[in-house]
Amino acid sequence: MRLRNYDIDSPRGGGKSKLADDAGVHRAAVSRLLQRQSMPDLETMRRLAAVLGVPLRDMLIRSGRLSEDDLPIAVSRGGQDGEGAEALSPEEAARRMGVPPELRELFVRVTRAFLPESGEGAGGPGA
Repeated sequence: MRLRNYDIDSPRGGGKSKLADDAGVHRAAVSRLLQRQSMPDLETMRRLAAVLGVPLRDMLIRSGRLSEDDLPIAVSRGGQDGEGAEALSPEEAARRMGVPPELRELFVRVTRAFLPESGEGAGGPGA
């Protein structure tokens, strides 16, 4: 936040208010996040990540909400542009990675947030 010139240390809260305005979120959400009182919802994190120029994956990992193991980066074993790489649905990826059943719905929702709209597994709820 400081690197993006948001003065979050000011006692008047000007930088927090500007960040909240720029991201289109409530100032209270920014304050609670900075004070580690609560974790914003996924949409709030997505908006903050966009304003701060931070990939959402990094934001989720750095916040402690998920780990790098929860959001692995796919590595193609085939040719260029993913040739030869097996496409997995988010549900199948969760199963293969051993995501506990009670966390699979969260995993699938977060994973789908990273998929292109027209990509594999980018269907709506229940897809």
